[in-house]
Amino acid sequence: MIVIVDYGLGNLGSIKNMFKYIGERDVKISSDVEEINKAEKIILPGVGAFDNGMQHLKKYGLIDVLNKKALEDKIPFLGICLGMQLMTKGSVEGDEKGLGWFDAEAKKFEPVNGYKVPHMGWNYVKPINDKDNFLFNDKDYRFYFVHSYYVESNNPNEVLFETKYGTTFHSAIQKDNIIGMQFHPEKSLHYGMDIFKKFSKL
Repeated sequence: MIVIVDYGLGNLGSIKNMFKYIGERDVKISSDVEEINKAEKIILPGVGAFDNGMQHLKKYGLIDVLNKKALEDKIPFLGICLGMQLMTKGSVEGDEKGLGWFDAEAKKFEPVNGYKVPHMGWNYVKPINDKDNFLFNDKDYRFYFVHSYYVESNNPNEVLFETKYGTTFHSAIQKDNIIGMQFHPEKSLHYGMDIFKKFSKL
């Protein structure tokens, strides 16, 4: 069973519909701790501010079960957009500490050379580490982005993809069973479908 974590933020229906489209039926949207604890795979979505995201996870009582599933049970765990940022140590956007699964931080885009903030629309991602992960492919990938903050990892071995938008930022990271992506696969047509197909087969 794949559980899409509902903590009051994120494109939950869009993600579930994408799985339905590719034929994956065993998908639930849930904020129930017991149900999340039974999950075989987890997706942590999210849109909005970092502090608000962490406060919502605390409000719903989800921190402990997410830590258990990601760090102890080591099931496939995917963070999308804000969900990826929450996996880091923190953000310059606020004061809350992140989940801390990655030695990384969320930083703010600065408007330079005509690049507007937020970064919105289609953009290319470049694979960095040719290692065993479900995202890597030898073809060009384009995904849909909507964000004003980006993740900067302090561990180059954990960077999967990088993307250029005024500056070069890390658009996907991986540590063992945990993967974060800044882009929205649920809005990225067949590119996103490819990601969800691979995730569902893990």
